[in-house]
Amino acid sequence: MIPSSRRARAAIPLRPHAGIALAVALAAMLAACSSASGGAATPAAPPTAAPTAAPSATPAPPVATPVPAFPVTVTDDEDAAVTIPARPERIVSLTPAVTETLFALGAGERLVANTDFDDHPAVVKDLPHVASYTGVDVEKVVGLEPDLVIAGGNGFNPPEAIAKLRSLGIPVVVVYADSVEGILRDIELVGTTVGSGEAAASLTAWMRERIDAVAAVASAGATAAGAPRVFYELDATNEIYGPAPGSFIAAMVELAGGDPITTGDPAVFAIPLETLVAADPQVIVLGDALYGTTPEAVAQRPGWAAMTAVKDGAVRPVDDTIVTRPGPRIVDGLRALALAIDPTLEIPEVGSPPSLPAP
Repeated sequence: MIPSSRRARAAIPLRPHAGIALAVALAAMLAACSSASGGAATPAAPPTAAPTAAPSATPAPPVATPVPAFPVTVTDDEDAAVTIPARPERIVSLTPAVTETLFALGAGERLVANTDFDDHPAVVKDLPHVASYTGVDVEKVVGLEPDLVIAGGNGFNPPEAIAKLRSLGIPVVVVYADSVEGILRDIELVGTTVGSGEAAASLTAWMRERIDAVAAVASAGATAAGAPRVFYELDATNEIYGPAPGSFIAAMVELAGGDPITTGDPAVFAIPLETLVAADPQVIVLGDALYGTTPEAVAQRPGWAAMTAVKDGAVRPVDDTIVTRPGPRIVDGLRALALAIDPTLEIPEVGSPPSLPAP
């Protein structure tokens, strides 16, 4: 198991999610809205009044009756149906990715608490913290009187804490994105949940365009030179940790133009040194650079000098937070990863999303 503190900083559970296939291709990503765990919303529609206008020879076309955003029932990523009775005004976020998403959608002002490892945007550091990588302070959450809690699934937040909050009548929506498609889907789910569905749709449309553009450049480079064998290092403090086959990180490496070296087991993130040496990575990307790991330190490790990446000086750091945190900045993360794999690529800056509809 990857050290808990490092998993928390990346803010994505590094374990496969049973029963959900990982989308690696952009075609699958574009189908995000139709996924079964995509947070289907069922708003309550008001009764339609009987028409009172006099009949005419040419009937006027029917006028659509606006459907209110609330109450709404969403299906979260653990297939739980959660009803939100009214627009949430006191929201608690239990993952950094959710916090970033709320601010990206213009709903950050309604956030009343978050985790102690939230770091973007900077203002979130001043909010009350109700969760850490060791657990959730349920009593503190309840004391804040939230009308919505958004939690992380697949063990990111303890299931017993989620169950306790629900037993107290607090709506809890659980998100878990194990693919780029899942990230886009969850942004739209969060948008629907907080009454910012239109803004979420605009944001994900912009993200899809940027992801498509970055992947196209990376794919062209990989096609021309052959996709390099890439090892994304998560940690090597004691054991060596990297992506499992079918994992989110392996898919990111593929989208960024690399051929990911994986552990060989979907349930295991540790890889023996001899297996890594035999796979002979041509590029090593240091996701653990945030913790002080440097290319020079990698070159000094016993047994690593035989790898092509070390011999060629192709050991490169990357900002692991934006690469692995399943939120709006994943677009920046994909670009950073593509450039870490092939620094010669000419990929334009991602830029800022367009102005979004008011929440």
